[in-house]
Amino acid sequence: MQALVFENQLELRGDYPDPLAVHGESVVRVALAGICGTDLEIARGYMSFKGIPGHEFVGRVVETHNAELRGKRVVGEINAGCGTCRECEHGMARHCATRTVLGIVGRNGAFADYLRLPDRNLIAVPDSLPDEMAVFVEPIAAAYEIFEQLSLDRDKSIVILGDGRLGALVAMAFKAEGYEPLVAGHHRDKLERLGELQIKITEEFALNGKFDVVVDCTGQGVGFQRAIDIVKPRGTIVLKSTAAAGAQLNLAPVVINEITVQGSRCGRFAPALEALVAGRIDPRPLIDRTFTLSDGLRAIEAAAEPFHFKILLKPS
Repeated sequence: MQALVFENQLELRGDYPDPLAVHGESVVRVALAGICGTDLEIARGYMSFKGIPGHEFVGRVVETHNAELRGKRVVGEINAGCGTCRECEHGMARHCATRTVLGIVGRNGAFADYLRLPDRNLIAVPDSLPDEMAVFVEPIAAAYEIFEQLSLDRDKSIVILGDGRLGALVAMAFKAEGYEPLVAGHHRDKLERLGELQIKITEEFALNGKFDVVVDCTGQGVGFQRAIDIVKPRGTIVLKSTAAAGAQLNLAPVVINEITVQGSRCGRFAPALEALVAGRIDPRPLIDRTFTLSDGLRAIEAAAEPFHFKILLKPS
């Protein structure tokens, strides 16, 4: 099959071995895949990953031992737990100590014609939801994880640091659930596009005052320190960034101001799917371009351009 493969650098391969269905795991033909910031970090050496990156996808099951999945259009939870440890038994496979993660840890991902995931990770997509929306389920699920972790009153002042892909989707999720978030960023063109979606915007340097909730979606180590600077005493910081580079931090204000810090990563797919199907979120305005997989290296370059939101890959 054709695939984008990262060894010591990212390259396009046309002869990569097809995955084979095994007991409990099915093969999916990828229809669309999304490129996110984590994929760009992997191309720079993040997590020491070797293989096929990519974890945002929608596709169709083409090889399986599970008759209920055969031919189904699906998305997939990216964390594949062992299924037997305490975390897995309590529905927390994304924290399984021996898990693999699609396109990130120990498991080939979605930048290919085909991928393989455990049957229990695959979730059927309603016919009413087009591929161009379904491909966003994984990052929207990550946004909705915030509501699973925190109980936030609607009158809280909320600022999202970062006007990139993740920041935009987090803002859409807050907006869909009745909040009025403010997105603060450095890219005027992106901010204006979000403003056209009725999302409040400001340039980051123009932020005034303190906020009850600060969500760091900057993808940079400096984002946490900026969040500390602008959160109210006894406020909450939500960390959505997984930056490869570390950062020097002064954590004294976290103690002095009794700030709550919530790490937030992957989320359940059900709330994201429900919001998409119900029409509360439509992420399609964020799509800038769709590249064929054979043009995947150019797609990665385009995704790294700061003026783009979302770049998609479409296998031939």
